[in-house]
Amino acid sequence: MQKYFLLILISLSGRIHTLKACTILSCSRGGEVFAAANEDDTTPFTRIWYNPATKDRYASICFGAPDMQIAAAMNEHGLFFDYAAANYDLSKLNLTNPYKSDIMWEVLGKCKNVKEAMVILKKYDYISQSQVLLADKEGNSILINPKGIIEKKGDFQINSNCNMINGKLACRRPEIANEMLSGSNENNINFLKSILDKTHQEGELNTLYSTICDLKNGVIYVYLFHDYNMVYKIDLKAELKKGYRIENLADHFSPTFAYESFSKNHSLYLKESIFQEMKEKGIDITIDHYIMESEKLSPKNEKINSALLEVALQLIKYSWNEHHYGSSWDYWFSKPDGYDIQKYKDPKLASAEKLLKYLSSKETTDLKLRNFMYEIVGFTNLAQGNNNSAKEFYEKAIQNPEHTYPVTLVRGKEMLKRMNDSK
Repeated sequence: MQKYFLLILISLSGRIHTLKACTILSCSRGGEVFAAANEDDTTPFTRIWYNPATKDRYASICFGAPDMQIAAAMNEHGLFFDYAAANYDLSKLNLTNPYKSDIMWEVLGKCKNVKEAMVILKKYDYISQSQVLLADKEGNSILINPKGIIEKKGDFQINSNCNMINGKLACRRPEIANEMLSGSNENNINFLKSILDKTHQEGELNTLYSTICDLKNGVIYVYLFHDYNMVYKIDLKAELKKGYRIENLADHFSPTFAYESFSKNHSLYLKESIFQEMKEKGIDITIDHYIMESEKLSPKNEKINSALLEVALQLIKYSWNEHHYGSSWDYWFSKPDGYDIQKYKDPKLASAEKLLKYLSSKETTDLKLRNFMYEIVGFTNLAQGNNNSAKEFYEKAIQNPEHTYPVTLVRGKEMLKRMNDSK
């Protein structure tokens, strides 16, 4: 299951918001207020999820990769943010007061505009290596990075992640956007779409999707895989009335050869195909079918077993997202709030546990991976309130530190400590 090592490294390093090379802008002129973005990365299968309002949070829509981290979002009051990956060396900055979870998730749920967000943002250090643009329907926007906050000057602001080499930008994307915005007084869908088209990327790194958000009217125009001729229009107020749900962005577009070719050649394609089968036939029937297929192929079942491991983790991420108002699975990223596991029941957790128990029961020389699976079985049991089983699996996961991933060791010790302290 070599592909899985990427997931371990992401969890181990705590890196989040890994979109590689986005171009993001806000523009307020002529009485209109827009935010627009190209989301560039190597992983397709973008998700959209809708989060209705609660007594503690405003309603919102989120865009992100299958890991359910938020790449971009907009709430019911027209507050928008979008990340661009960056290369800040956090070890060289004096960051002593980090927020215990995702600070932008807090901002999305609690703030109506940039002014309200600044109250939260100034209390804590921003500890992500990314730079985020935050904009509101009043026409305000700021850039936030570990070094501080940059307020918009003029009627537009650009967020991109081109590195500086010898004092010059390593690519032309932000320069092109700046030239087009500076050289025109326009501010409309077609003009912004032309900027996104001129700054999109193709090749190994692709513009996966693009958005133009009308912040005043709560409307989002979405384009898939740098095709600006087909649009999916989202009326946020109307969609939020339909309740919580997770959708595949590509399902809202007619198939294209370019996107299908890109997706089918991706390492996650088999996992995504299994989820499509789950929609059509049900989770239990599909899981039983693929476990039987794995048995038939044994011992040459590495590809399918790797996909089943990814399926199990995806089920947990879906479950956590649904039962925690749309937030990402903080436990996976070893965030302080991630260890505070609220108990809940969800068939997706039981299905994930079934897959993990099957996979961990197979003969393997990769003891670290097996212990990792024991850890996640421990988590699923704890989340479902099965404390004794959870403790048993956590103890198995860390009983031999030499054969345990560091991240599993850290999380396992912390969870066992908390379970022992709660007695």
